[in-house]
Amino acid sequence: MASHLSVVVDLSPAQWHKSANDPESPLALPAFLSQLLAFLNAHIALKHENTLAVFAALPGKSVLLYASTDPPAQSPPIDANAYPPFRLLDTAVVTRIAAELDLDETPPDTPSAVVGALTKALCYINRLSLGDPRILILSVSPDLSTSYIPIMNSIFSAQKLKITIDACQIFGPDTVFLQQAAHLTAGSYLYLDRRDALLQYLIMAFLPPPAIRKVLAVPTQDKIDFRAACFCHKNIVDIGFVCSVCLSIFCQPVPVCSTCRTKFPIKTLQRLNAARPPSDPSRSNSARPSPASTPLSRTTPAGQNGTNGSKH
Repeated sequence: MASHLSVVVDLSPAQWHKSANDPESPLALPAFLSQLLAFLNAHIALKHENTLAVFAALPGKSVLLYASTDPPAQSPPIDANAYPPFRLLDTAVVTRIAAELDLDETPPDTPSAVVGALTKALCYINRLSLGDPRILILSVSPDLSTSYIPIMNSIFSAQKLKITIDACQIFGPDTVFLQQAAHLTAGSYLYLDRRDALLQYLIMAFLPPPAIRKVLAVPTQDKIDFRAACFCHKNIVDIGFVCSVCLSIFCQPVPVCSTCRTKFPIKTLQRLNAARPPSDPSRSNSARPSPASTPLSRTTPAGQNGTNGSKH
């Protein structure tokens, strides 16, 4: 059966600059692209009917770099030493990436639109009704707390469309949201320990389609971080309060839910405020946000039952 692969490539210039200068395991963007193109060529070589789409997550925007269902109108010059479909793919991807990076005038600290590229990939698959679809996210950026709601909506859409989401964190810390995306869609999440072996990781972990993975030993997640981001300040919280009506998450008790406008009794707010754990100054200065609290229902710490609330 034919398989479709949509690849979302994080092309944040700031993060790739850090990756190229990493003292332990440096990986520059040109070396990454050469290994990525070899992986993409392997996918289209597995079966003639396989389809491919490549999306770029650039600072502040996302673009479609290549689609096998709509190849570039102008073909590259014929090379006797290159297989024409491979050369067409390589030329289209590299040329488009170079053009987009040359035109990029956004501030250096602008985050990549990974969620926007993921959404475009979902729409592309849904529009064409492609068989056995999956999405692979290649990320170098840390979690962006403001993208929690959009990425969760994308995960729910992928579940409904039966689309598998795989994720590979090439540089930087583990990403909570991509871990959840892979887990909830029966995909694989991989944190790259050795960047010089990127191509081997890609071929062994992400080249087989979901139907074949049932008989293969693909990487699995030993630990999954189910922490969520609050709706009020967009911070990732360990302990929160959940609205018993719309399940919105807040980092502290609020008198009125900002999502559904439900009003909560004063006695309930007083009781929840009294039950809030004391703040730990040592944790507030760490890389992770300090534990917070939320509105009507109190969530359980991550790693137990997720972020579930009960009505009061």
